[in-house]
Amino acid sequence: MTTAATAPAPAATRYVLFDVDGTLVDAVANQRRVWATWAARHGLDPDAVYEVALRTRPMETFAAVAPDEDPHACLAALHELEDEDVRTGVYEAFDGAAELLAALPPGSWGLVTSNYEHRVRGRFDRTGLPVPPVLVDAARVTEGKPSPVPYLLGAALLGAAPQDCLVIEDAPSGVRSGLRAGMTVWSVNSPTPTAGAHRHFPTLREAAPEILAFTTGTFGPAGM
Repeated sequence: MTTAATAPAPAATRYVLFDVDGTLVDAVANQRRVWATWAARHGLDPDAVYEVALRTRPMETFAAVAPDEDPHACLAALHELEDEDVRTGVYEAFDGAAELLAALPPGSWGLVTSNYEHRVRGRFDRTGLPVPPVLVDAARVTEGKPSPVPYLLGAALLGAAPQDCLVIEDAPSGVRSGLRAGMTVWSVNSPTPTAGAHRHFPTLREAAPEILAFTTGTFGPAGM
């Protein structure tokens, strides 16, 4: 007879797609440091450059802050700095991230990031987080967030319908991406809600029980 202690975890009826930086891994200080180093090499104000970088993709940032520079050379330099930071920087997973990912039913979740897979794997190795089979990075899509393309690809790889997916994000562009994909979107890790998100939690730890409930279909009819 199956007992409560040996009963398998309920199968997932819904799915979760996580952003990475700022959602599962605290990389804000690292990103600011990388951009500050890049800005200093070009004689630019680090704070002003970072404010632009927060709202745009790198090539758009270069066009705005260094229009006379070769954007491909700028991107190569930025990638070199980011790779070095993955090797030598200090990273921490957000409180509750490891326990949450371990508790999710296998095959019920994936990662959708604007970063690159080798950096995600490097950061997860440093923080002890598991890497799922589904990982959509910048190299896998022709349109990044806030386009719906990254999250739609994540759902397709999970074999999930968009309406059965929950997106966990910290950034406005990611929230818009999930909404445009027709998914439920919750924001985390900030004191104030991100515009458009269906629900907001100041910390990932506070969101974790609700995320687990969503995957097993016990949250509610719409998951919002």
